[in-house]
Amino acid sequence: MIDHLALQVSDVPAAAAFYATVFAPVGLCEAMRIDTPGGPVVGMAGPDGHPQLWLGPLTEGGDRPVHLALRAPSREAVEEVFALARAHGAEVLHEPRVWPEYHPGYYGAFFRDPDGNNVEAVHHTMPGA
Repeated sequence: MIDHLALQVSDVPAAAAFYATVFAPVGLCEAMRIDTPGGPVVGMAGPDGHPQLWLGPLTEGGDRPVHLALRAPSREAVEEVFALARAHGAEVLHEPRVWPEYHPGYYGAFFRDPDGNNVEAVHHTMPGA
C-alpha cells in the first residue's frame, strides 16, 4: 500500500549518508540522485533497487510536511482518489498525469491532507503492460 515516503531534510547529502550507513544491515543504499534548483533529491532503496525513501531539501518555508505516496491499482483509481480529495476540499498540488521524469509509466496526482502534508496516489504502468 505505501509506495514511497519523502522527508525534507536540512542537508540532503548528510542525511543520505546517515541512512545508507545506519541502515546498511537491511540493504538500504542510494539508488538515484536528481539535481534540482533547490538542491539534490536522493532516492534510497532496499535490496530490490526501487527507491522508496526520498530525501529532499527544505522547500516550504522551513516547514517539514511529509510526502506520503499510496499505490493505486490503476490509473482510473488514481483519478478516483483525486476526485474524492478535490470533493473533500483538499488543496490540489498536481492533477493526475504521467511523470516521465520519475519513470515512463509513473502516473500520479498530488494534494494536501487536512494537516498540510503532500499526499499522492500513484500507479506504475510497467513497460509492455
